[in-house]
Amino acid sequence: MDHIAAAQQQLLQERLWQKLNEVNTAAQTHLAGVQDHINFTLQQAYFKCAYECFDRRRKTEEISNCVEHCSVPVLKAQNLVENEMSKFQERMNRTLMVCQDRYESAKLQQIQTDTMKDFESCVDQSIQESVKSLPHLVGKLKASLLINE
Repeated sequence: MDHIAAAQQQLLQERLWQKLNEVNTAAQTHLAGVQDHINFTLQQAYFKCAYECFDRRRKTEEISNCVEHCSVPVLKAQNLVENEMSKFQERMNRTLMVCQDRYESAKLQQIQTDTMKDFESCVDQSIQESVKSLPHLVGKLKASLLINE
């Protein structure tokens, strides 16, 4: 019986990783426009601005301050995306923990229902809700970064 339980646990773990990979892929797809804006539009503006800082008439400290000033929009945008994605990850982790807690509780109580199937269903619903929230998250980021599409 323990061998069967271990095999089921392994299968469940593999399915969970597959679901998490699906979320990762969805997030990357949804965030592509935002990342493109940061990596090209903002980075390009940063390099143009920084290039203008290098003037022989300026002191080294002035150049350094100028370049640092140029980097502010890129850094703010990157921090915004990181913070929002961190919140997204935290929300998803909390919902997955609820699924895990229900599963562990059912195992401890030795409830005769199909605990594996219930756990998988809970995880699937959690993942679907997370993926559904991505367009809203991306819209919020685009509005904050003034990305018009």
